[in-house]
Amino acid sequence: TVFNSLNHDMTLAEFKFIWYMEYSHRMWGRVVGLAYILPAAYFWRKGWLSRPMKGCVLALCGLVCFQGLLGWYMVKSGLEERPDSYDIPRVSQYRLAAHLGSALVLYSASLWTGLSVLLPRHKLPETRQLLRLRQYAHGATALIFLTALSGAFVAGLDAGLVYNSFPKMGERWIPDDLFAFSPVLRNIFENPTTVQFDHRILGIASVTAVTALYLFSRKIPLPRRTRMALTSLLAVACVQ
Repeated sequence: TVFNSLNHDMTLAEFKFIWYMEYSHRMWGRVVGLAYILPAAYFWRKGWLSRPMKGCVLALCGLVCFQGLLGWYMVKSGLEERPDSYDIPRVSQYRLAAHLGSALVLYSASLWTGLSVLLPRHKLPETRQLLRLRQYAHGATALIFLTALSGAFVAGLDAGLVYNSFPKMGERWIPDDLFAFSPVLRNIFENPTTVQFDHRILGIASVTAVTALYLFSRKIPLPRRTRMALTSLLAVACVQ
């Protein structure tokens, strides 16, 4: 059914290319899972993990398994037949966003845990400026995470194909069909125009937030490592 309604002119070579991409992705995910679980079990058995670290290890291994389960659940949505739908077969944008979000949480938690072990934490005086910088950093992190999730909705709905001009969308700053769906809240998650519009706004807001964070950090005496991290964050945001 999927073949008849989408890509019915696909050749065997083209199908093999997509199949091997999907197969490689699954195998790589399983390798990542083993790279977590096997060393964790070995270190645990050797008694090399402190009690707090055991909690982190269990949480990370649980996230790995949950990530794989979400991947299966996401792919399953693209293979379900829906007689009441006239749209082309695709995975659920909600499940795609959940799969991407859990991957970002897993990666961030892994990186944070690894750096916490490898690099000693700087003991800085808790000044008012430093507390505010930390709050701004947390806010920018949440905004970037939300922007990435909105990108999953763009991908899931093929919303990137709706408008390909920037900064305007077509001939207008605000498209006419921004709130075409009813109820209004449905547009945020299911209207391709609104999804792309939101992703643009969130992307601009993220770059602005990172730039403001960097400029504010210049007024505070910070360790060299922290200064390098903030500069790298700004550079990556601009490249992105």
